[in-house]
Amino acid sequence: MMKTKIVRIDYQKPLAAQLTEAAEILRAGGLAAFPTETVYGLGGSALDGDAAHRIYAAKGRPSDNPLIVHVAKPSDAEKYAVTNALYEKLARAFMPGPLTVVLPKRENVPCSVTGGLTTVGIRCPGHPVARELIRLAGVPIAAPSANLSGKPSPTAARHCIDDLFGRVDCIIDGGDSEVGLESTIVKITGDTLTLLRPGAITPEMLKTVCPSVTIDEGVLDRLPDGVAPQAPGMKYRHYAPRAKVYLIRSAQDDGFDERAIAFLRERLTESPDVGILCFDEYAPHLSGKNVLTFGKKDDEAAHSHLLFDRLRRFDETDAEAIYATAGSTSGIGLALYNRMLKASGYTVLII
Repeated sequence: MMKTKIVRIDYQKPLAAQLTEAAEILRAGGLAAFPTETVYGLGGSALDGDAAHRIYAAKGRPSDNPLIVHVAKPSDAEKYAVTNALYEKLARAFMPGPLTVVLPKRENVPCSVTGGLTTVGIRCPGHPVARELIRLAGVPIAAPSANLSGKPSPTAARHCIDDLFGRVDCIIDGGDSEVGLESTIVKITGDTLTLLRPGAITPEMLKTVCPSVTIDEGVLDRLPDGVAPQAPGMKYRHYAPRAKVYLIRSAQDDGFDERAIAFLRERLTESPDVGILCFDEYAPHLSGKNVLTFGKKDDEAAHSHLLFDRLRRFDETDAEAIYATAGSTSGIGLALYNRMLKASGYTVLII
């Protein structure tokens, strides 16, 4: 087992001195888990093909699932990808921040980083620790989420420790992630954006920069067998706790709350150990030991912030099945629904 160093960030002190060792680890080809505003990332040098292989091995991640290249400044993208005017507009509007843009890659980015694709996802994170770490390392950082492949993404250092202690060189504890869902991923084709993975930068927000935004079929449906994923999270089962997840939806809004509460009560009557993930308003009507909430029904920011933490908490229970309610698919609700679809293996119950 590898020796893993834990670095706990004190925001009252200069970051550079606290991150020097982690930056040296990355330069030397090692791996470091680090906080971003979305989720924690598992980083290695994006210019080192062997580091990419180590990332895949540490996570147990399929090697055709591309990694995102993180840069300290939006303008650094040109060193590793072929940018264009639309990228510049997106960068001015949303970077640093939770947006990844897929562009043609330059030759200095190894194919092992991009899953064999000729494109690369570029992101400039909004978290100060992430940007300072990249700056100190002096190399772009290739990073997927810092969890074992398939498990819920980590939004706190304790999640990284649970999954990766002994598998990576360093874990940086910078507190809880603010957003809680991975970055929005878009691909530029001419004057059009294709949304490959929804996130905190919503389609509505993207349209203020580029009126032509299409949503890839892989956002709400399984990617067909044999089709290479263009971005992380498109192909494989993701975000899943140990127990089977069932996603509850309604064909119409009228009366859904009452039907959902009645449905969940029935599940608890059948099995008191069943897991329930629901809106705060439902909890007073449900008396199960594994009932968890993730915010009020209309608080989608809370849902996104808490989703992965709640899914991980079910692994600490004896629940063998989890029934989860989902809200709208507008705004950041689309990102939340996308993650819940993946967590459930596309098992949706219409009530």
